[in-house]
Amino acid sequence: MFEELKKIIKNSYSNISNYKVACIVKMKDGKTFHGVNVENPSFKDGMCAEQVAIGTAISEGYTKGDFLELYLLGDDDYSITPCFLCRQYLVEFFELDKKVISYNSEGEETIYKISDLCPYTFSERELVNDK
Repeated sequence: MFEELKKIIKNSYSNISNYKVACIVKMKDGKTFHGVNVENPSFKDGMCAEQVAIGTAISEGYTKGDFLELYLLGDDDYSITPCFLCRQYLVEFFELDKKVISYNSEGEETIYKISDLCPYTFSERELVNDK
């Protein structure tokens, strides 16, 4: 996946931060979807690579529970982790025992379980009012 991430990171639209991120999500059926970060002057309106890849999979008909792994490459010499907004996406669409595999620029990988990145999740159960 590292070589594929290196190819797509070039497509990052990071004209504000100049920090490129590429993501690949792998589905349980083996299909993969790509994403890169897309920025604009209003950072809040930008999209992280993880959001783009997950959203593309959803637009192709995949749903919660279909996701197997997420791969990341940042434009840096260390392995990156998803931001906290993206971690919420992970909690929504991935099972907590699934993996996030992050590469540094040299191809060395660091593997995280989603449950390690998101030990205290916020989910639909917090939205239920039992009163």
